[in-house]
Amino acid sequence: MAEISDQVVNVIKEAIRLEINGRSFFNHATEVTHNELGKKMFQKLARDETEHLDSFGKLFTELTGGEEWRKLVDPDEVKGDSSLIEELNSRMRKGERASELEAISIGMELERNAVDFFEKSAGEATDPKAKEILERICEEERFHYDLLQAQYDSVNNSGFWLDSAEFRMDGKF
Repeated sequence: MAEISDQVVNVIKEAIRLEINGRSFFNHATEVTHNELGKKMFQKLARDETEHLDSFGKLFTELTGGEEWRKLVDPDEVKGDSSLIEELNSRMRKGERASELEAISIGMELERNAVDFFEKSAGEATDPKAKEILERICEEERFHYDLLQAQYDSVNNSGFWLDSAEFRMDGKF
């Protein structure tokens, strides 16, 4: 097995933790969301998190020259999704629409944390292949954030598009 630095081990653990927590959160959000389109969106995001875990496994195996990295990751250390679910439950308010908005909001926070982590990791990566893969994953997480933002705007009736002016704010049109 190739020598694995503490930094790489920490990146592996944190990446796995983010994806496991993300999957747990999106599965839970699927259960509490009553809107059928919202359920489908959360189910897709949960599947994407699983795909990311598979991608990470391949990446880590390639970078470390084998499956030995798995021995460095304590499953109990990276699970820990209970605090995320507890936070979700404590932040949920009564009413279908409010709890769906809160679930979307928490999902956005989760994706923002993932984007920040992968941006930082990509910036610190010295291996060009690792950097490329981390940047790709970061783009996927940005897409998830944008999807959640669009859903939030839709549910909240707050989104709007700016293209060409149909009127002027000063009332001259």
